[in-house]
Amino acid sequence: MNDLLKRVRASPLLCRVVPFMIFVTLTALQGKFGEASRYWIYAGKSVAGVFLVWVIWPAVKELRWKFSLEAVAVGVLVIVAWVGLDPYYRKFIDGGKPWNPHAQFGEGSGLAWFFVLARIAGSTFVVPPLEEMFYRSFMYRYMVKGDFDTVSLKQFHPWAFLLTSTLFGLTHREWLAGILCGMGYQWLVLRKGHLGDAMTAHAISNLLLGLWIVYQGAWQFW
Repeated sequence: MNDLLKRVRASPLLCRVVPFMIFVTLTALQGKFGEASRYWIYAGKSVAGVFLVWVIWPAVKELRWKFSLEAVAVGVLVIVAWVGLDPYYRKFIDGGKPWNPHAQFGEGSGLAWFFVLARIAGSTFVVPPLEEMFYRSFMYRYMVKGDFDTVSLKQFHPWAFLLTSTLFGLTHREWLAGILCGMGYQWLVLRKGHLGDAMTAHAISNLLLGLWIVYQGAWQFW
């Protein structure tokens, strides 16, 4: 086990790609073992995500939380666009049954609120480092140069900027807002030269979206 961890940490590619791929695989398993597994696996993958971030934390130096007014502004603007634009464009991905633990486990039940809090915590603290590391630290720079870890995080490349933001957006049902979101996070990385502010903006966006969903009962966003 220790040898495997050392191998992952020693490889600039593995330590940025493997944790994200494990997380995506766990996401794909949600709901495959009955409806309740949508919720249990989400909670489980959030715990796994904490472990994965811990594993690669020493190796990915740009993966450090930072705070700035720009990060707050981007995080808030992203969620305004996410919610505000939603009625005005066609979605390519069928949303399916909303992720609503109150409908699954009983309105207002303790288990339902546990999964709501687990989702908000996971999307706020686990998703940002994993996604920013994969898209902004790996994918963006890999599109510029195969030996990606030699590319500065501040180097602007228009095609990499557009393609990374587009691919990031298309993984979400709200693809248009997702593309704008990806552009905002990438701008922060280019401006700051690290992932910290983008992670903070991403966390703010996801936290505000979670609070909006719970307050409005807008479960379709999950």
